[in-house]
Amino acid sequence: MVSPTGFAALQYAQTKTATAPAQGPSAQLGGAAEEFAKTLRDGEATAKAALSGGSDPHALVQALAESQLAVETAVAVRDKVVEAYQEILRMPV
Repeated sequence: MVSPTGFAALQYAQTKTATAPAQGPSAQLGGAAEEFAKTLRDGEATAKAALSGGSDPHALVQALAESQLAVETAVAVRDKVVEAYQEILRMPV
């Protein structure tokens, strides 16, 4: 037999986990930064291999395109963050 207090605690614990976010914004941003760094490392490794003759030229072109896309995405995100910050600064107090 579950006491009313124990039942309430059990219900609260179940509700708390059901409403908790799966992943916070800081974790998502950290994951995006790690993915960005990995893309750049992979592109650099492919470029080194291509220069030493150990890689396919098509792989080099693909790695460079992926690196370019990653950098353009990072710049776009940075621009949006700066724009949002400037908008906050323009708000009347």
